[in-house]
Amino acid sequence: MQGRLLVQFNICHYKRSVGDVSVVLPKIAIVGRPNVGKSSLFNVLARRRIAIVDARAGITRDRVSAHVEVDGLEVELIDTGGMGIEDVDDLTGEVERQIAIAMEEADLILFVVDVREGVAPLDEYVAERVRRAEKPVILVANKADNPRIATGAGEFHILGCGAPVATSTSHSRGVGELKERLVAELPRLGMPEERPARAAGLKIAIVGKRNAGKSTLVNHLAGHARVIVSEVPGTTRDSVDVPFEYDGGRFVAIDTAGLRRSRSVKEAVDFYSISRTRSSIRRADVVLLLIDCTSKVSAVDKKLASFVVEETKPVVIVVNKYDLAGGVEPESFREYIDDNLKGMVFAPMVFISARTGFNVPAVLQVAEEVAAQASTRVGTGELNRLVREMFQQRRPPRYSGSVPKIYYATQTGVAPVTIVFFVSNPKAFTANYMRYMQNFLRRELPFKEVPLRLLLRESGRQRGEGSRRGAKSTQHPRSSRRR
Repeated sequence: MQGRLLVQFNICHYKRSVGDVSVVLPKIAIVGRPNVGKSSLFNVLARRRIAIVDARAGITRDRVSAHVEVDGLEVELIDTGGMGIEDVDDLTGEVERQIAIAMEEADLILFVVDVREGVAPLDEYVAERVRRAEKPVILVANKADNPRIATGAGEFHILGCGAPVATSTSHSRGVGELKERLVAELPRLGMPEERPARAAGLKIAIVGKRNAGKSTLVNHLAGHARVIVSEVPGTTRDSVDVPFEYDGGRFVAIDTAGLRRSRSVKEAVDFYSISRTRSSIRRADVVLLLIDCTSKVSAVDKKLASFVVEETKPVVIVVNKYDLAGGVEPESFREYIDDNLKGMVFAPMVFISARTGFNVPAVLQVAEEVAAQASTRVGTGELNRLVREMFQQRRPPRYSGSVPKIYYATQTGVAPVTIVFFVSNPKAFTANYMRYMQNFLRRELPFKEVPLRLLLRESGRQRGEGSRRGAKSTQHPRSSRRR
């Protein structure tokens, strides 16, 4: 059985240095009542689709943040939920708490209103809260899709938050003017125009089915309530990036939406969540696959595992709620996981309780180790020596009457570790023999706990040898001796 089982860890060594960073980016929070286009504006300024955009109110719940560049100045942009929303899952208090934290931490507030609907009572409520925050504010009159509608932006002066900037995120109107206002405001915040580059840190995507404990783990790592935690399934809808520091190392935890079974995916927000989760896996350095050990491995767990395998990502199987497991034996649970999650027998396994913090430090330790393995290069000489040994110990079955040959191997990439084999005939190598090759190389090389990408290329050697043999048989003996 492969893979480590880490159950014990000295909690006294758990040291956070959250917020103690050498470079602090100015924070810009986007606030407003529901459905005024906050997430659309966030995506436009970030120049990529990060926040989920949906016609229904109340889709955004957590603080969704991204490091973006605005005309050469790097900032942290924060999207928030709709202020004053009555959440269908009774999470209104948590949504409001996240908004309050975003406003408290912000250096600048973008207050978004809907110019088509005019000043609404909830806009006045938001304006009052923005004024109480006593932070620099830019009023954004969004959905000004044409010049006629944009003329209505003037009425928002009564909110007492300055002259509005009329924008249309769907038609890219007024975004340039908004950026100019942002750039003008930033020096007033005391932020230097030139700052050293900030290392992003190891990107860790945390994936799992609904209520597996992903947000609880993120909050424990970050040291504060960064994302909403609730017993309500499906609380997290966006993929939320949470930078944090731990024992001097920098990390970015990517909290993802909990996925449903395929037949339960009916709403657009569910499709967005699946897309965001796959994208988060793709851009992560390491994936933490959270398994709830108080319930059986589900179809969703298997689907997530297949996503990770398809992307060839280093993965740590994190078995959560170990404090509630009631006598689960790590060794037997490992065998159970290997039987149910195909293609992950190499992955290390860590048992934790995100709720109590038990063994959580081991997760980061192992994540750093597998990331290092995935970035390791092996010399061509050593690799080919092992390939010869591997071939001698077990040869592939005959194909079309002859034994397939491996002429040469070279490592062509890292993260994922990619090894190219030049062989006599790629079709001759069965799936069973390819598994043998992977297991042998993983055992002998420093890639014991990461996926390997093995590629077969037909070598020109065999064709060349055939051509030389044919040429020799037709040449005059005397010319052959001269060579």
